[in-house]
Amino acid sequence: MGVSRSAFRSAAAVVGAALLVGGCSSARYPGPQGLPGGRTSTPAPTGTGSAGGALGSLGGTPSDDPTPSPLPTPYGIQLTTWVGPVNTALGQVGKAGSLDSLSTALGTAQQAASAAATGLQGAVPPDSLSDANRKLYVALDQLATDLGQVQSDITASKVCATSSALAETGGVQGLKDVPAALQTLAASGYTTDFAVPQTPQQQHRALDNGAFVREGQDDGNGELTVENGGDADAVLTLTKSGTTAYSFYVVKGKTAKVTGIRDGNYDVYFTGGFDWDAGTKQFTQSCDFTKFDDGLDFTTTSSTYSTWKVSLQPVAGGNATTTQVPPGSFPVP
Repeated sequence: MGVSRSAFRSAAAVVGAALLVGGCSSARYPGPQGLPGGRTSTPAPTGTGSAGGALGSLGGTPSDDPTPSPLPTPYGIQLTTWVGPVNTALGQVGKAGSLDSLSTALGTAQQAASAAATGLQGAVPPDSLSDANRKLYVALDQLATDLGQVQSDITASKVCATSSALAETGGVQGLKDVPAALQTLAASGYTTDFAVPQTPQQQHRALDNGAFVREGQDDGNGELTVENGGDADAVLTLTKSGTTAYSFYVVKGKTAKVTGIRDGNYDVYFTGGFDWDAGTKQFTQSCDFTKFDDGLDFTTTSSTYSTWKVSLQPVAGGNATTTQVPPGSFPVP
């Protein structure tokens, strides 16, 4: 590079003259055509056509030299480089103390697993471990997909508590496949740290039908019957002036009745889902939070008292409308 065309021609002519001198030497060696004395039946090369050969005999320009191919990175280093960050990120998943922090940790682990899958796909393992390496990056890709799904389930309220989200995380396929692939590699001497986070088991807790979550005062005359025709258990809550007065459990497919409700106007809320956590007073899976747009008025006179029936499913001809409520705005049952 940086040599003009005229310089190429000059170099070729000079080298051509040197070849003629060499041809008259008394030294004997096989010439280009195998004639004794090194003589050739062809004239010495001249012009630009000889430039490549002339420059080649002098070492050529830097651009003409082949670039040395870098040696491949040892597979053990590649393995640790890519799997290490996944292991670190998963360690933070097990330490998450809230759904928000867990979702953030899952996102970090998901990105690390995805990057590792891509990185190991371009790795150069020993020939005997090509299949094991492939199983590992496929497993890491599966893990990335699984962790992303748990994140989506948190956003969609399919898991509503840290415990249930961790339980779902612990059961994903990727956390079974990655250790299995690493075990195969370890048997051939390629080891790297990878610890599956400790997670709780998914639970399926429930209360008895009609059981009170908050019993409230029972010296009134009002009656409330709740029919749960939905596909999940529910807890119905009556609030008065923003304070929870009564709250009780209704198993899916069953009807529960509460008596002794004091007079007054009550707002009506219900939450549905699976796995009722009595400690936090919420469902940990598939949770839903709803408010009836119209309240219920309980009134007692000398000859009458109020009775109401509520159906927790769409009813033909029904006259009650509902509104979804953000979890943070839902009254504690």
